[in-house]
Amino acid sequence: MMPPDGNTTAIRCRELAYSYPSGDGPVFSSLDLDLATPGFHALFGPSGSGKTSLARILSGALEPDHGRLEAAPGLRVGYTHNQERIPDWSTVGRHLDQVTPPNAQGIRRRLEDIFGVAACLDRRFSRLSLGQKNRVNLLRWLVQGFDVLILDESLANVDEKSRARILMAVKQEFPATCFLYISHHLTEVARYCRIIHLLRPSVTANNGKPPAAIRSFSGLDLTAGEEADGEAFNRILLDIMGYSGDVLNAA
Repeated sequence: MMPPDGNTTAIRCRELAYSYPSGDGPVFSSLDLDLATPGFHALFGPSGSGKTSLARILSGALEPDHGRLEAAPGLRVGYTHNQERIPDWSTVGRHLDQVTPPNAQGIRRRLEDIFGVAACLDRRFSRLSLGQKNRVNLLRWLVQGFDVLILDESLANVDEKSRARILMAVKQEFPATCFLYISHHLTEVARYCRIIHLLRPSVTANNGKPPAAIRSFSGLDLTAGEEADGEAFNRILLDIMGYSGDVLNAA
């Protein structure tokens, strides 16, 4: 990675292209994306549009077919997803003890309560529900410290009320971190994210399956205690759904 110009952009992508090894055509091509820190950014789009592939490219786990990926010098990028598992040879609490640096112990204790995992600390990971596993896994990443942290469906199997409480707490505890939040919940990303990057099929078909491109929208970026403005919220939803529908129909 090469450092981008200026100090406001954490990661910059230009003309990225990626195809699956099966060779069924590009997942996306000519894709441009800027992630500025701090704040919550959403990566939203239908299943199969390439969200996870793009996330893994941003984290360095995948190489694009071509294009430029630039990052600020020394940038720490993490990638967590809802299929991750932690070692089962010790309890959840002991694992968190091992990965939490001394200066993050206070944050860990606060988040244990907010995430609803304080009662799970004496249990082994395999004995938790899917929602508990995802909350514990997200917590272990948060306490380790990153400049950019990509959350790929990290709160799957967690109820809506708990997701909202967790997202508000994460925004409050980590105001200097850039988060890329991948979710299938449009109303959620519209409420809590600053920018929504819509990954959707483009109008140019390739081998019967259109590649994907990105268009960005502003979200409400709510913080704790704020209520959504109904008119602004509905306008965001209509803009995103209308743009997606126009493109899909044209394709």
